[in-house]
Amino acid sequence: MTTKDLIPGRIAHVRQRRYLVEKVVTPESSGDATLVDLSCLDDDAQGDPLSVLWEHELDAQILKDDGWSTVAEKGFDDPEIFTAYLRTLSWNCVTATDPRLFQAPFRAGIKIDAYQLEPLRKALRLPRVNLFVADDVGLGKTIEAGLIARELLLRRRIDRIVVACPPSMLDQWQDEMEARFGLRFVILDRNYLNRMRRERGFSVNPWTTRSFFLISHRLLISETYASGLRDWLGEFAPQSLLILDEAHHAAPSSGSRYAIDTQITRAIRDISPRFEHRLFLSATPHNGHSNSFSALLEILDPQRFCRGVRVLKKDLNKVLIRRLKSDIRELEGGFPRRNVVPIVIDGLPPDAPELVLPKILDDYRLVREKRLSTETKFRQIAGALVIGGLQKRLLSSIEAFAKTLAVHRKSVERALEKKKNSTEPSKLDWKDLERLTSGEDFDEDLADQSRDSQENPSEPGFDELMIQATTASTSADREEIRMTLNRELAIVDKMINIAEASRHNADERVRSIIKWIEDHMCLGLSTADRPQWNERRLLIFTEYEDTRR
Repeated sequence: MTTKDLIPGRIAHVRQRRYLVEKVVTPESSGDATLVDLSCLDDDAQGDPLSVLWEHELDAQILKDDGWSTVAEKGFDDPEIFTAYLRTLSWNCVTATDPRLFQAPFRAGIKIDAYQLEPLRKALRLPRVNLFVADDVGLGKTIEAGLIARELLLRRRIDRIVVACPPSMLDQWQDEMEARFGLRFVILDRNYLNRMRRERGFSVNPWTTRSFFLISHRLLISETYASGLRDWLGEFAPQSLLILDEAHHAAPSSGSRYAIDTQITRAIRDISPRFEHRLFLSATPHNGHSNSFSALLEILDPQRFCRGVRVLKKDLNKVLIRRLKSDIRELEGGFPRRNVVPIVIDGLPPDAPELVLPKILDDYRLVREKRLSTETKFRQIAGALVIGGLQKRLLSSIEAFAKTLAVHRKSVERALEKKKNSTEPSKLDWKDLERLTSGEDFDEDLADQSRDSQENPSEPGFDELMIQATTASTSADREEIRMTLNRELAIVDKMINIAEASRHNADERVRSIIKWIEDHMCLGLSTADRPQWNERRLLIFTEYEDTRR
């Protein structure tokens, strides 16, 4: 380990961190080690002093690419040239105090439409950026958020950014922020947490290691990640920005007078006041319940809004930006009109599974409703949620229906084996149970299962919720009930046999899509040896991962 380049001002890598060499004490005899005084450059320990015996450090090295050796190697500029450069910098900073002039649009690698500047204009006029961007899908909310973040950074109004989004959007956010705005965000997940613990010790707070983070909604629920975020922010962190994508997930889903918070609502409600600036993004800000909407707005701006209190339009206009594609089309054009054309699939044989299974499922619904008619309201509601979940899965695909139906059957079998069931399972969470029919988050949870389901295994998936609902609506404590359950299982077995026989086959909808592709995208797809594809593209949307596969 050489000490030739060990001089004050160089950058060294010691003990998994970067340090500035401040002082070098040469040993008096050849057998002694060199004493080096260092100052840490990393974000989570910036300025911390360290003194080491250089030759005895295992990983000590001088970083050759630090760039300091080239400073002023070409001499100094002429005073007039330097003055012109300094004035140019001053002119570039003229917008630091003027909310009417922007810098970010000219420093972004994008083509900006005029309407995308309105959120930036509105944000700069607010003392604190408490803004809800609720533009229609496809209008560029990510771009608008990036413009606001970049402008606030240029004006030195923020130095920390946390973006919370669905797990399936993490990589897209990371790529767009770097490619379009030059902002490098770190995805804070288990892999990053483990890497920081290996490099800097088990007690390290990963939030202190960087300034720009991306995290999924699901991980904010976990105390493993939320506690470190609270420690990093403290009670209030000046110059910090929270960007909450798909913000409607944080709204209470209940329609009651004082909506009960979900897990993600409680998590966002806890961390949101700790940020100086808050930017919420959602194409669907209102879920139909005014009290839920007011609760969401209270998280955004508690000075203007209060949950359970009617939202006044004059207050809402100050923080909400809502444009539809039809609005933009009227002013600027550029967006094609959307034509919804139903495709009727007829001529199916009477024994087609797409026709037979819905009829049998409806018979199953009637049998269950008759059994539950004398049960408690709790069991009746849980039973309705079971049928609703099965109907949604069947409408999606036979593959999805077959998987959930098998889970449902096993739950009924377990109830029969126990002979007596508890009245209300203690682990049953109504807020989660309602997701069986709402469909909320399941596509996003499963789209990134490798990252997020492992992070928070306690979060119930669709099958787990189906087990809870089935258990809650099934009681085998009387002989006549057990006989009825056996008859229900016979109907379930009939559906399972049909579904298993056809779950791996393309149904008529898939065949119709393939036929459309052959007619409009690839003539001769099924006949030519080398079919030629044109430039047309097709997007297929589905709710469940089983159906997508």
